[in-house]
Amino acid sequence: MADFNRVLVMGRLTRNPDLRYTATGTAVTDFNLAINRSYTTTEGKARRETCFVDVTVWRKLAELCGETLKKGSSVFVEGRLHLDTWKGPSGEKRNKLRVIAESVQFFDREEGKEDSSEIETPEKFNF
Repeated sequence: MADFNRVLVMGRLTRNPDLRYTATGTAVTDFNLAINRSYTTTEGKARRETCFVDVTVWRKLAELCGETLKKGSSVFVEGRLHLDTWKGPSGEKRNKLRVIAESVQFFDREEGKEDSSEIETPEKFNF
């Protein structure tokens, strides 16, 4: 049986993206998404929960995300899961699951555009 690692998530940035460059000059941007889910309990009460997802973007797409996105921006991310593993300060093993983005669609209005029809037009970028 073949393995399959594909993730599709849509949410809003919880903070401004962090654009930086590796020692070899490769751009990398990290941001965190808040993904909301609304549901009704068996008792009929409305509930809302939020899932926070770390996203990493590389190369030209990283530069575009770092320069364009900001806290509150709405994005749709396609990518793959990656597990980071490290040792904590007291030697305990730590893990963190993140999404490595392969494409990002921007859903927010661009600065300076007055036409309201532009607000919900997604822009998709694959690099």
